[in-house]
Amino acid sequence: MTKLRVGLLFGGRSGEHEVSIKSARAIAKALSAEENASKYEILPFYIQKDGRWLAGEVPQKVLETGNPLLEAEQTAEGNLTSNPQAQTLSKWESPSQVAQVDIWFPVLHGPNGEDGTIQGLLTLMQVPFVGSGVLGSAMGMDKIAMKMAFEQAGLAQVKYKAITRAQVWSNPCVFPKLCDEIEAALGYPAFVKPANLGSSVGIAKVRSRQELEAALDNAASYDRRLVVEAGVVAREVECAVLGNDQPQASIVGEISYNSDFYDYETKYTEGRADLLIPAPIPDAIARKIQDMALEAFAAVDAAGLARVDFFYVEATQEVLINEINTLPGFTATSMYPQLWAHSGVSFPELVDRLIQLALERYSPN
Repeated sequence: MTKLRVGLLFGGRSGEHEVSIKSARAIAKALSAEENASKYEILPFYIQKDGRWLAGEVPQKVLETGNPLLEAEQTAEGNLTSNPQAQTLSKWESPSQVAQVDIWFPVLHGPNGEDGTIQGLLTLMQVPFVGSGVLGSAMGMDKIAMKMAFEQAGLAQVKYKAITRAQVWSNPCVFPKLCDEIEAALGYPAFVKPANLGSSVGIAKVRSRQELEAALDNAASYDRRLVVEAGVVAREVECAVLGNDQPQASIVGEISYNSDFYDYETKYTEGRADLLIPAPIPDAIARKIQDMALEAFAAVDAAGLARVDFFYVEATQEVLINEINTLPGFTATSMYPQLWAHSGVSFPELVDRLIQLALERYSPN
């Protein structure tokens, strides 16, 4: 049987470069395990932090070590790759091995990875790829567009206010009025977030006018679109979705942590957060979360996979949707594969199903 050549695309220019490498290592291991080894051949492609693509020995080395390519290694003379042209490739060129790929498996988290940009490029290549297309990826990344889609679908969520960098960095007369409006609409505590960054980058919890002003200024340095959300006392629960037009929802999991909120340090520091699977919540609430996860998946036109995050307000039994992540972390200990493992789908089987879903969805016309 001829093996399907899977282009494993990882690294990238976002702040989640290292997380992407961890996810790619786990996926590569799953593609080489059990029955997958006879079905798939891995062609790894590593996107450096400066945007250049590399194929051959370098991405294989990164996968083996788990360490990103250092700047010194990028510029060093010598045979870093079996493709000698790789050293002279510009940011607008791709390795010749790209033409050998039968299906792409992008594992790029954050901007330029799960925001529709790489999906647009892969669409132009007319080759199937795992995950959502341009629309689903873009809406899943932009928190404002996402919230508007959820609102249109009738999904309950926390109060929020969308603002722009221009409003924040306006003249001294306008900015105080903006803060007045935020305080009146949302109160404290509140969360200030860049609209288009992942992994809690640039997010701040604010409890006063001084903290609000500082957080808005900081978030505006990351993105031109910002969102401020009302704080809520709730448990954080998550549900994984798998499928295309007839998706399935996993069992529900909960994130438990001791920090003030689920920030970047808590998310990626070992031992700072615990995953509780299944979440210790009533069955009726779990079913509601699963139904809402599927509705959110359809609302943004997601495909293949997504993790949907919720707030469960135990005091009132309310379930509020927080966000959808169309390319969630994919390490062996990440919530998405863990939710499916506890739902009866092993990591190798999950990766295989994602590839089959991509082939199912692909149309060359």
